[in-house]
Amino acid sequence: MIKVAVLDDYQNAFQQIVDVENYKNKFDFKVFNQSFINEKEATIALEDFEALFIMRERTPITKTLIENLPKLKYIITSGMRNNAIDLETAKSRNIIVCGTEINSNPAAEVTWALILGLYRNMKQEIDNMFQGYWQTTIGFELKGKVLGLIGLGKIGTQVAKVAKAFGMEVCAWSENLNLSHANDLGVLPMTKEDLLKNSDIISIHLVLGEKYRNLITKKEFNMMKKTSFIINTSRGPIINENDLIEALKEEKIAGVGLDVYDLEPLPQDHKLRFLPNALLLPHIGYVTAENYSKFYFQMIENLESCQKNKPIRLIS
Repeated sequence: MIKVAVLDDYQNAFQQIVDVENYKNKFDFKVFNQSFINEKEATIALEDFEALFIMRERTPITKTLIENLPKLKYIITSGMRNNAIDLETAKSRNIIVCGTEINSNPAAEVTWALILGLYRNMKQEIDNMFQGYWQTTIGFELKGKVLGLIGLGKIGTQVAKVAKAFGMEVCAWSENLNLSHANDLGVLPMTKEDLLKNSDIISIHLVLGEKYRNLITKKEFNMMKKTSFIINTSRGPIINENDLIEALKEEKIAGVGLDVYDLEPLPQDHKLRFLPNALLLPHIGYVTAENYSKFYFQMIENLESCQKNKPIRLIS
């Protein structure tokens, strides 16, 4: 029987979705609902496990951690990409790394929740309703506004289509922007600088890599309109967090909608939690019943295939 650690299951979703009794003769599952305090704690907790089921970019599966888990044979992540896994070390140890499919539409949907929440002051109005108040703010319309997309891949494309339905103008930039695809969508290609200067709303939809780390800093905030909002549902480090906090405090921009952060879970005393012009979500862009079902059942399917020496959905 293979011992399997299910990591960072904050909501105890695994046991709600998977009937573990169906697998009791194959797998010995242990669910970890909390993040590890540090790598030492992770090493002690995981030293007897042969397989890890992980949510991408929650617990870092580093070189040191892998080297200190002598029984580890399989790492299975949600999604087909996980920058938090040291793939080179895993390969050197002959550890099989697999992934799962993931639905991209939930992230696009949460992007629009943040945009609408900011534009119509949803947080303030909801809070005020529970305190007995009525119509305390004045919002803005989306029609005719300019949405600037930084990235026009699967998620950016879905966001662009919704923007068009709202009657917005849409522009886009990325280092590898597909011009014909942008043209098909009716999206205007722009330089990064022009997009920052002209957009009423900027939404980030990039894969985090070194070229996009700290893409938005004090310099970029100074280019933006004071009435503009920025949305990030991709990865926290794309925006320099300290510069963002300064821009919000000094009202260089109107506000921010975030679903991702440099450090997750976001510490309780983090400065972002206390800014009135920040609309914050706890990285729920991909957290849906449909996605979790897909993740966990495909993780089990992957592990069963590995047992048969026919691994599927390999990540190299």
